[in-house]
Amino acid sequence: MTGILYLIPNTLGDGDQHQTDPLAHIIPQRVQSITAGLGYFVAENAKTTRAFLKLVALTQPLARPLQEIAIAELNVNTDAAALPGLLAPILAGQNGGLISEAGVPAVADPGANLVRLAHQHGITVKPLVGPSSLLLAVMASGLNGQSFAFNGYLPTDSGLRIKRLKELEQRSRQERQTQLFIETPYRNAALLEAIVSGCQPNTLVCVATDLSLASESISTQTAGKWKSQLASGKAPDFHKKPTVFLLLAE
Repeated sequence: MTGILYLIPNTLGDGDQHQTDPLAHIIPQRVQSITAGLGYFVAENAKTTRAFLKLVALTQPLARPLQEIAIAELNVNTDAAALPGLLAPILAGQNGGLISEAGVPAVADPGANLVRLAHQHGITVKPLVGPSSLLLAVMASGLNGQSFAFNGYLPTDSGLRIKRLKELEQRSRQERQTQLFIETPYRNAALLEAIVSGCQPNTLVCVATDLSLASESISTQTAGKWKSQLASGKAPDFHKKPTVFLLLAE
């Protein structure tokens, strides 16, 4: 009999490490309890997963000592040929957890291919409740939550980025669909500049930064207002901070 593959949400950033239970506000107790009971994880990063497990252990005793918990890595550099080996312990009957670097696994995350393979092998997949920066951003943006699309990263080349933004704006206008995208945090300012330069002034743009953290900031304005704000030197405080960008064209 095969084990279960649990999809375990991680925090979206470092919270208050001095709290008795720093995960309480974002990771449900049941999720923490299931996580604490596992002895095998597939993770985007083993080091940060151990740090997360240390936080879980503050209120939920781990099933085995942290140094005895097996953590295999799965990231963008993992060869597809390695995926069956990552599932081997679960196929042998051991429950395991798939955990992302931040937020929920398998969404904007390399874990999706492992989940697909798990289904092909008849492994039970159980998603657990936790924070998703994309859904939190849609919720808080005031834009269309009935129809939206996540587009990942836009091109880094300035010309291609503007071209892609215009395509997304046109798609949003035609389908009344909210378009979401992200950027490497140190390039947030360049992306917002491209948005206000390439989009129509009345297009709504939301900038959602550090979601679920104490430093959280969410603002929705027209591209024209964002352009005026940037021109006056009032850029968002989002340098090197995880940010979700959303637009909805009128």
